[in-house]
Amino acid sequence: MDGGAEGSQQPHLVLANKLFLLTHPDVQDIEKVRLKAEVLDSIKSDGMAPLYETLAASSVLELDQSLLDSMRANNEEELKKLDEKIADAEENLGESEVREAHLAKALYFIRISDKEKALEQLKLTEGKTVAVGQKMDLVFYTLQLAFFYMDFDLVSKSIEKAKKLFEEGGDWERKNRLKVYEGLYCMSTRNFKKAASLFLDSISTFTTYEIFPYETFIFYTVLTSIITLDRVLLKQKVVDAPEILTVLGKIPFLSEFLNSLYECQYKAFFSAFAGMAEQIKFDRYLYPHFRFYMREVRTVVYSQFLESYKSVTVEAMAKAFGVSVDFIDQELSRFIAAGKLHCKIDKVAGVLETNRPDAKNALYQATIKQGDFLLNRIQKLSRVIDL
Repeated sequence: MDGGAEGSQQPHLVLANKLFLLTHPDVQDIEKVRLKAEVLDSIKSDGMAPLYETLAASSVLELDQSLLDSMRANNEEELKKLDEKIADAEENLGESEVREAHLAKALYFIRISDKEKALEQLKLTEGKTVAVGQKMDLVFYTLQLAFFYMDFDLVSKSIEKAKKLFEEGGDWERKNRLKVYEGLYCMSTRNFKKAASLFLDSISTFTTYEIFPYETFIFYTVLTSIITLDRVLLKQKVVDAPEILTVLGKIPFLSEFLNSLYECQYKAFFSAFAGMAEQIKFDRYLYPHFRFYMREVRTVVYSQFLESYKSVTVEAMAKAFGVSVDFIDQELSRFIAAGKLHCKIDKVAGVLETNRPDAKNALYQATIKQGDFLLNRIQKLSRVIDL
């Protein structure tokens, strides 16, 4: 996407977040009035006629026909100038200048949010590009466009294309940037384990400021790590990581959320958890997975608490978490029924009894079962051979 300063988030992705909040059911009306004014200012400044038309058709913005006509006229005039530059480059200049002229047109289509024409022009530019690094840059432009529209099919295809390009060559800086793009894609499609792995690999080499700031990157890294890493790895890679510690305190509730979980301070954890829930709810990439993530975090924290006990009273657990006995009873009932927690509730005695599966025992049972199956098959085969 065009227009982002070095080390800052692309204006189009900032706009995408504002559009997300503008249509969010939990954002207050007074905040939406401010967001609507900011969105309209961005659209006017970049002449985004195609986007304005789409938003007006879906009643996100009110249609001002004279404004739309004015932006369309400016778009046509600008495109005419770009076409003249392409024609001049093809007649009088070299191949690199022709490529640059085509790229300028592609970036203009991205700037005005004309997705189809932008993709078409990027493809045309790619045909005039030889260097692997420059081809990779075109893939990054495509990825930014895809994330603006949350087109995950296009994101997936672009990531695969980038990986094939890296087989031909490519520098480490671009490879590391791709990890962050892929991590964001994995997180957005609920593959939190892979997202955490990719984000953790990129902590010390992060330069992908065009899609989000470093604080947001750390926010995503911690959130995905908490529900996918065991305690040992969480301590090594997240709790004690200097890159994370430098910005952890700048993100509201995140330090308490991470450290209280690791230090088993469950009352403090639930307090921070409520604050984190609000941030996740208003995050463009995490909002579709809000309920899922909330369940996964609670599974992790309840499992961690129960790991220390063979049996524990429901009252003791409720006290540890700073909630009522009824709340814990309802919570655990749901998680046990869903197979998320390995324990049972003795309602009469008010006691929780854990029945954690023994990995060795499970393997032994599986071996016996498979052995029985194999013996049955051999017996059947021997009967056929005897006949």
